[in-house]
Amino acid sequence: MNFDLSEEQKLIRETVRDFAEREIKPVAKELDEKAEFSYDLTRKMGELGLFGMTLPEKYGGQNLDTLSYVIAVEEVARVDGSQAATLAAHNSLGITPLFNFGTEEQKMKYLPQLCTGNALWGFGLTEPDAGSDSRGSKTKAEIDEKTNKWVINGSKIFITNGSCDISMGSTVQAVSKQVDGCKEFSTIIVERGTPGFRQVSMHGKMMWRASDTAELYFDDCRVPKENLLGEIGQGSKIMLSTLDAGRLSIGAMGLGAAQGAFEMALQYAQERKQFGQPISKFQVNAFKLADMALKVELARNLLYKACWLKDSGKPFTKEAAMAKLYCSEIAKEVTDEAVQLFGGYGLMKDYDIERFYRDQRLLQIGEGTSEIQRLVISKQLGL
Repeated sequence: MNFDLSEEQKLIRETVRDFAEREIKPVAKELDEKAEFSYDLTRKMGELGLFGMTLPEKYGGQNLDTLSYVIAVEEVARVDGSQAATLAAHNSLGITPLFNFGTEEQKMKYLPQLCTGNALWGFGLTEPDAGSDSRGSKTKAEIDEKTNKWVINGSKIFITNGSCDISMGSTVQAVSKQVDGCKEFSTIIVERGTPGFRQVSMHGKMMWRASDTAELYFDDCRVPKENLLGEIGQGSKIMLSTLDAGRLSIGAMGLGAAQGAFEMALQYAQERKQFGQPISKFQVNAFKLADMALKVELARNLLYKACWLKDSGKPFTKEAAMAKLYCSEIAKEVTDEAVQLFGGYGLMKDYDIERFYRDQRLLQIGEGTSEIQRLVISKQLGL
């Protein structure tokens, strides 16, 4: 067992941390206040090579391993959940299904653009009546034999990177056949500007306010038959296998949020004085910080092991679910304890911990709730 990072991975951590501190941190609070998506930061993340990190160079990627990518997401999340959401959703949910299941023509058409930071892609799975129950999807896609095109009707909701001006389109799960109540799902590529396709930004969010969240509407939306991703009837497999790997990046967001919150709490506890001494000197607070450090360390080891399993070509479904679940839960626990250490100041928007406390809340819901992760784990245990 070797817990050392490679020199390349250490450099990635150092480079992304410097970028996050220098470029993201100074504007994170303002972007959150305005609920404003940053095209500038997205472009800069692309210039840094953070999009398509694990893709082969022929498609514009960096040909890096999963752990290197997870480290990058972790370091961005240590400073801002919104930018980490843009990065994680685009890489894991946007790019991955196109790369894993697309034809060579589809890959060459979309992936090089999606690795630049000048274009984003959505993952159209969740619907108003289909969240954890992905097979409850009602969006339908039928082949019009006269025009040889898919005709799509329905809607999607809570789609990250789905509506901003640089969102090129989305991969959409739709019911392509239904017999005696049994649904067959297929995934279809829908590009921005397609007649009958509307991308609507969602506002009023509690968290990730500077990321792009969308509703997608399909009203007799017609796309070429060759826009099918994978094979007919393979849709559910494509979407769920994508979520499998995507759990690692959400785990990285939880780990990064916990790390950032812990560091803020540690610094504040050493500076804040009460009863004539720093509050870190009181055993109740010292133990609180010790427990926070313990949880962060455990989360990192579990997440990195899951990445190692994936990079080694070993089964990682159970460990990915465990990592997503645990990292999400400790993000909640660590940010909550951090707010407690800040006291009343932790409830004020002048302090970044207030934003971290809001941003972490989605992690127990997005890309599979904590309850669904426990279901995945229990199934892997044979239950």
